Amino acid sequence: MAGGKETPRQKMIGMMYLVLTAMLALQVSSAIIEKFILLNNSLELSSGAANKINQETVLKIKAAVEKSGNRAADVAVMKQADDVRKYSTDIINELNGLKQQIIAEAGGGRNEEGGIKNPQEEGKVAELMVGGQKNGKAYKLKESLNGFTNQLNNIAQNKFLPLAMDGKDDPVAKDNKDQRNKDFAELNFAQTPVAAALAVLSQKQTDIRRMEGEVLNYLASKVGAADVKFDRILAMISADAKTVVAGTKFKGQMFIAASASGLTPRMSLNGAAVKVENGVGLVEFTAQGGGYNAEGIAKRELSGKITIPTPSGRDTTYSMTQEYYVVKPSYQIETGTLPPLYFGCANKLSIQSPSLGALWSPSFSTDGGEIIPSGEKGKFTIVPNKASLNITVSNGGNVLGSDPFRVNRVPKPSLEVRVNGAAFDERRGIAASAARSIQVIAVPDESFKNFSPQDARFRVSSIEVSLARGTRRINGVTLGNGGGSISSLAQQAQPGDRYVITVNKVERQNFKGAISEVEMGNQFRTVPLN
Repeated sequence: MAGGKETPRQKMIGMMYLVLTAMLALQVSSAIIEKFILLNNSLELSSGAANKINQETVLKIKAAVEKSGNRAADVAVMKQADDVRKYSTDIINELNGLKQQIIAEAGGGRNEEGGIKNPQEEGKVAELMVGGQKNGKAYKLKESLNGFTNQLNNIAQNKFLPLAMDGKDDPVAKDNKDQRNKDFAELNFAQTPVAAALAVLSQKQTDIRRMEGEVLNYLASKVGAADVKFDRILAMISADAKTVVAGTKFKGQMFIAASASGLTPRMSLNGAAVKVENGVGLVEFTAQGGGYNAEGIAKRELSGKITIPTPSGRDTTYSMTQEYYVVKPSYQIETGTLPPLYFGCANKLSIQSPSLGALWSPSFSTDGGEIIPSGEKGKFTIVPNKASLNITVSNGGNVLGSDPFRVNRVPKPSLEVRVNGAAFDERRGIAASAARSIQVIAVPDESFKNFSPQDARFRVSSIEVSLARGTRRINGVTLGNGGGSISSLAQQAQPGDRYVITVNKVERQNFKGAISEVEMGNQFRTVPLN
């Protein structure tokens, strides 16, 4: 059947039909024939009541069309309503004729009290409706019923399933191995007593009236003849703000809202269409800044319209306005030491916005380096590759501002000479026979080391140590890793000689593990021998 919410009466009739079909599938005994008669009578009463309601709907449609001045489009809808009534009347009359034929030919007519003489007769029902060569009246009835469904589907908003189904398609019979292989005629009229056959036909009449009613209501809504019924009730809270600072008051309004499931209103906000779901408009937009007062607040106004069709045949529009305020976003830049930044290093920054609070969801970009997110809101690492750069701050896709930064070169390390593993004082010298090893250590700038310890990893990778006597160079060795043993020179050393240390190469390892050479110029150190 078509979608939509069923009335309690329709639910009851549907349940009765399920019971009827189930009893047919079980091939009930004559002990409950009387129950079938009562069921048939109830279905006929329901069909008659629905017929009266549907006729009233047609009259409403005609009245609405006349009130609107008999516009061509409305007259066409009225013509469709008349067609629907004719289709329904024709098929109802066909079913009534079959019912009378079943009573007369299979049931033996009626007795003096008006009851059916032989309501439990099965064979003659099958002979009339199924036939020996499957040429009974039920096969033509199937075509008529499904033809009626097709006629309504050409008009209806929601499409209906066929009224006459074979066992394999019937929702009740398709799971029953004894019934699912039967066609419509066999399923409903084979081994079926007269009383049950009449109930089957009456159920079809009830379905026809229900389908007719749905289509007529749809047509009525097209000309404004349908009543607007607010059948969907919602309890709602409208808050002044969803984000509240601890210690401050939450303010809002609590109320009942209603909408009509039978219509979809049209809504707009500031002239733009609003998406509507279940009768509720979904409002979402990006608040635009500008025009702030001294406190950084800008007043704005929303203008909304909701349009619904009414029984008068004309749309009715309700207008509303709502003030709101846009706060100018601000942010604060926090860092371990104040800018400037260091070239090629991991500079950790934190940019926060107390004014946006829970709405703070920033992203950052730069025109002079690499941005590395930290996973924490507002915190990131920037690796500059220019002498100056700008960091642009955005929140929710909206640019809040751009700030300039200076970028400093990494300060060069100082060089410290160690003899025999200890710091060496050039003013005092060392005994010629005592010096056995020389090493040069690269010591980073203290403030730079504190700011970015992972970028302050220096090392002297190569030095040359020469033994000098007067103006002559006696001998020399080249040492890797910043130094090592000078035993070969110590064997030739005499008091008054000196070791001359040339620093060949200094390197720095950054936070990514990449190694680069540090330009130190010509660096020499002297170790006097006593």
